[in-house]
Amino acid sequence: MTRSKCIRTTAGALGFALVALVGAIATPASAFADDQVGGDNQVDVSVEISDASPPGILTMTVAGTSAQLVESTSDSPVIRQFSGSLPTVTVTDTRRSDQIPDGAYWSVLGSTSAFVGDNGQEPITPDHLGWAPHLLTPADEGEVAEGSPVETSLDEGPGNVGLVDRELLAMAWDSEEAVGEWSVNADLTLKVPVTTEPGTYSSVLTLSLFE
Repeated sequence: MTRSKCIRTTAGALGFALVALVGAIATPASAFADDQVGGDNQVDVSVEISDASPPGILTMTVAGTSAQLVESTSDSPVIRQFSGSLPTVTVTDTRRSDQIPDGAYWSVLGSTSAFVGDNGQEPITPDHLGWAPHLLTPADEGEVAEGSPVETSLDEGPGNVGLVDRELLAMAWDSEEAVGEWSVNADLTLKVPVTTEPGTYSSVLTLSLFE
């Protein structure tokens, strides 16, 4: 047998096998289709896919761990005044509406400890520190509001209690309406008598988020 004949013979065998295979597969399928008896029946298929995203949370962050007060102009000859800024406080709420209790609202409150001297000076009581909060995130619909100014005990206004107790920095009237991110800071003012002993004084201002 020559080389060219071998090639032709092999090609012919492959062609036959392919035709036989197709015939073997097609014949049963046609038979099933022709033999159906009665109507169709339907089965409902369902699946419940749970939410894979992490649950939302309400959090507060502060952009700094310290605030420096420096002396500023006083309106009274018997009072020394020191001013500074509270680091920006940001409240973030990533919860969905169904994760927030009905009627819930949140608030950020602040209070300070006494100013303790570095050399045994008489402490400066916390009522000498006041603040004026400023909401930094626009709230066109009033979802979040800043707290009212708190004056020091050396001022003469109605809010001259200082940051002794928990004073309001900012609040959301309705947590469900305030989902998102909100930032606020405050001007800090310390007022002391001119007779206050010189030296370095330190205090701790505690901020708390409640809902």
